Amino acid sequence: MSLKLVKAIRLCEVGPRDGLQNEKIILTAEQKIELIDRMSEAGFPVIEVGSFVSPKAVPQMADTDAVFRGITRREGVEYRALIANARGVDRAAACGCTKVKLNVSASVSHNLANLNCTPAQSVAGFAECVEKARAAGIGISGSISMAFGSPWDKEIPVRDVKRIVDAYLAVGIEEISLSDASGMAFPTQVYDICTEMQHCYPNVSWWLHFHNTRGLGIANILAGMQAGFTRFDASFAGVGGCPFVPGAAGNVATEDVLHMCEEMGVATGIDLDKAMAVSRRIVGLIGHTTDSYLLRAGKSRDLIRELPTGQIKNQTQI
Repeated sequence: MSLKLVKAIRLCEVGPRDGLQNEKIILTAEQKIELIDRMSEAGFPVIEVGSFVSPKAVPQMADTDAVFRGITRREGVEYRALIANARGVDRAAACGCTKVKLNVSASVSHNLANLNCTPAQSVAGFAECVEKARAAGIGISGSISMAFGSPWDKEIPVRDVKRIVDAYLAVGIEEISLSDASGMAFPTQVYDICTEMQHCYPNVSWWLHFHNTRGLGIANILAGMQAGFTRFDASFAGVGGCPFVPGAAGNVATEDVLHMCEEMGVATGIDLDKAMAVSRRIVGLIGHTTDSYLLRAGKSRDLIRELPTGQIKNQTQI
């Protein structure tokens, strides 16, 4: 019995934003531009360049405007950025960014404690962002962090996630990402939630974003694929993590996802060798190892070599 798989997926490289914003070393705009241009060359269809948020809050993203002005844009590639408010739309328009993304936490208690309103009420306040983006010819999407569980609530009822989806649709946002920033998702849960979301909201363009906090990130992507989802986020070398979750590891490594797809015959349109070269470059820039399996072990097919007859020794290992 074979797995029920999609034939192709669309991958967004979020390393320049969600990965680098968690690093102590702040890369220069020129280094970021180099990385993004190399990812464009590798065939990534979507790249999250950075975020238009307060430089005091996230100094690693302070030069996102300069990065957008410096990258070489390839036809057919979507270059997007995260924003927090209408000011972010203004900055996007000024530097030529044509796609922005908003975010809200699915944790009601978390949102109430930080913003004194429910997640759905937060999304309702995004209407100004949507209006500004449309007026400027900028695409806009939304994401829901902690959609599969949170450190504050543990379980997140599906009905709470649906309220946020309804609120996004009410302000005109129809591209929505379900994010497991806390790394609490597991495959059967992902399959069930994704199946239900597909059924209840067939016109939504869905994305999935998983962290590999407990080693289940790539298994969750596979579960999403089996549920029919075809859009996923990943980060070069697995760089990133969630600063609000104790012990949280990074995002799912892009090259690990690409390798899985290549082995299973799922098309991505991305050159795995070029993607791995970018990941090796980023490891050199940040100065520490990461949780990328492929950077440690290499591709499976690289292990297959022809040996002269008689030189294959019997090696039994327990």
